[in-house]
Amino acid sequence: MRVLGVDPGLTRCGVAVLDAAPGGRAVLVHADVVRTDPAAEVADRLAGVHRAVTALIAEHRPDVVAVERVFAQHNVRSVMGTAQAAGVVMLAAAQVGLDVATHTPSEVKAAVTGSGRADKAQVGVMVARILGLEAAPRPADAADAAALALCQLWRGRAGTRLGEAGRAVPRSRLAELARAHARGGARGVAGR
Repeated sequence: MRVLGVDPGLTRCGVAVLDAAPGGRAVLVHADVVRTDPAAEVADRLAGVHRAVTALIAEHRPDVVAVERVFAQHNVRSVMGTAQAAGVVMLAAAQVGLDVATHTPSEVKAAVTGSGRADKAQVGVMVARILGLEAAPRPADAADAAALALCQLWRGRAGTRLGEAGRAVPRSRLAELARAHARGGARGVAGR
């Protein structure tokens, strides 16, 4: 599995591509930061992020795109830019039929460091250690994108397997199971 992790931002958008390797390891394929000019119009900046992510998708052909879920901050202007950048990243993925997964910052930190309250430096150190690098990808936004991709590789697998299992069951059967569960028990239906 190949994951494109994206730490969305309007000025600096971290991107990292990781491959799942045998034995549960991950291999860094690419890490960088997409930059836009803060003096440019917002629409032009968003178009730049979209073009860069579209090119990355075409070049690296990920199986899924993992994007940091935007959360409320005190700085409304900053959160708006982050949300807008996340939106164009999700659009780029959707345009080529890729699944998009979102993870909260605390989910990512917990997946990589074991603590949802880890700071950026701790995340960077663990990303480097996990990926077998001498140092974390630079700048920090690229390391954050790698952490997002790691989170998806590790935590996303269970969700992917559940989704595949659900798709393997005919929709009529799922509806039947849901009705039985609503009536108070699926035992009688499951045995049919």
